[in-house]
Amino acid sequence: MKASLSKLRSIKPRAVSGEDALVRYSFLGEAEGLPIVVSPEQEGVVLEQWIGSNLELLDEKLLRHGGILFRGFGVNTPEQFHQVVGAFRGQLLDYMERSSPRSRVTDKVYTSTEHPADQRILFHNELAYSNRWPRALFFGCIRASPVGGETPIGDSREVLRRLSPGTRRRFEELGVMYVRYLGGGLGLHWRDVFQTERREDVERYCEQNGLTLEWDGDRVRTRSVRPAIRKHPRTGEEVWFNHGYFFNLHSIPPALRENIFASVSQHELPFNTFFGDGSEIPEEMIREISEVHDAVGVTFPWKQGDVLYIDNMLTAHSRNPFQGDRTILVSMSDLLVG
Repeated sequence: MKASLSKLRSIKPRAVSGEDALVRYSFLGEAEGLPIVVSPEQEGVVLEQWIGSNLELLDEKLLRHGGILFRGFGVNTPEQFHQVVGAFRGQLLDYMERSSPRSRVTDKVYTSTEHPADQRILFHNELAYSNRWPRALFFGCIRASPVGGETPIGDSREVLRRLSPGTRRRFEELGVMYVRYLGGGLGLHWRDVFQTERREDVERYCEQNGLTLEWDGDRVRTRSVRPAIRKHPRTGEEVWFNHGYFFNLHSIPPALRENIFASVSQHELPFNTFFGDGSEIPEEMIREISEVHDAVGVTFPWKQGDVLYIDNMLTAHSRNPFQGDRTILVSMSDLLVG
């Protein structure tokens, strides 16, 4: 992985023909792929204005490549990032049914996950465990960490193609059951997950979105069963779209798993996954899914002012450990409901 990252860093973006004299298009690697890079061809290009005039073109490129990296436009503040995101004219979304700590920066703009910097965050599609998820996902680099902190991305279509027939068939037939235990000391409290202080709000949300719940004092356990594979609403392509391996016990590094079980039982884990019928997902399947994601993943260093725009169903993302200060903003739009 380190060797491939070093090789990628040494490659200069390859220019491709563009339809607009104000910008140029290129790729990070030697071949066309994920993401396509859009950079200004001349000084003074205001990104949000250019986006507003090229929405159809950008939509076509997003559906083809799965992600667009805007680089060199100087999007250096939360306010500028908000303007760029708003230029796409999608309805920006609040972060509901959260699974990681984050803070609100401006309206509908949040910090990326605030998990400890020394931990890797595995590949996932945002809110794939929910009945409500965004199609569009935006990341803005306000400050790049000096060491690490990349946001690798991977083609969810290619993940599905590379999985073994047996693994795909099992998940396709059974789906994924998500079990979350909220308020137990590890992970988020249900007040943070559902953004409310009222139990009745939690119960109403769960009823409306296909979750069952049981209260345990001031803690709550939720269960839901979702598909592991979904069809993209625009392209009709099947994509691997779930948190089956990200939320699974077997995806936790052994040393960290041992520390967790020193303080809680498996019954009190903040999240875990099973097949939709409640049976265990074999560890070897979790390992296979992890290896496929790593194989298709594309890693590149952030540069201050970058904006990464991905189709959340076509493209998964992760986060590498980092050192030093790092500020990556996130916003979502285009709500889809299962």
